[in-house]
Amino acid sequence: MVLDRIAAARIVPVVVVDGADEGARLADALVAGGLPIAEITLRMPRALDAIKAVVAEQPDVLVGAGTVTSVAQVDQVVEAGASFLVSPGTFEPVIRRAQELGVPILPGVATASDVMRALDLGLEVVKLFPASVVGGPAAIKALSAPFPGLRFMPTGGVNAANLHDYLDLPAVIAAGGSWMVERPLVTAGDWAEITRRTAEAVALAAPATTTEES
Repeated sequence: MVLDRIAAARIVPVVVVDGADEGARLADALVAGGLPIAEITLRMPRALDAIKAVVAEQPDVLVGAGTVTSVAQVDQVVEAGASFLVSPGTFEPVIRRAQELGVPILPGVATASDVMRALDLGLEVVKLFPASVVGGPAAIKALSAPFPGLRFMPTGGVNAANLHDYLDLPAVIAAGGSWMVERPLVTAGDWAEITRRTAEAVALAAPATTTEES
């Protein structure tokens, strides 16, 4: 299942790419770094072309669409091949349409009221957004108390320094971040640096192992 793959990855790169070539090259860099997953945001004019290219050329990459804010965009990204959707807010028409199409969606929440709307729509996983602005790990701890079954993918201000502050929380399924795929690296075509940062992030996110003494 898609959510299982997100949970296994532990990190979801939040990607800003424009066009098929950037999308495909970035996907190659992520795969080389050991992280075959990407949330391609709809922040650039040719983001849909990027989604289509990655789906066609990197079938092993789990491709999501981010910054989905309208019903029309839901239709467009699903047609382009996105396997999951991420939205900055809890907007019922967008969530309902994704559900009608059978595609998982992680809507953004910032308050308990947002969470209650998401739960009422049958969701079990949401995006805390913007995580660093609305309370970070402390907000997840606070919201987990009245809503113990809910799981979160914090996004916004997540970086290598605070990654484990989020991932170490039981309610966190994965964290969304862009530090390994920063836009200037993409525009410069520095795919090697993206691969290096990605591999570093994968190693950092790996769950700690414990050794039992015999």
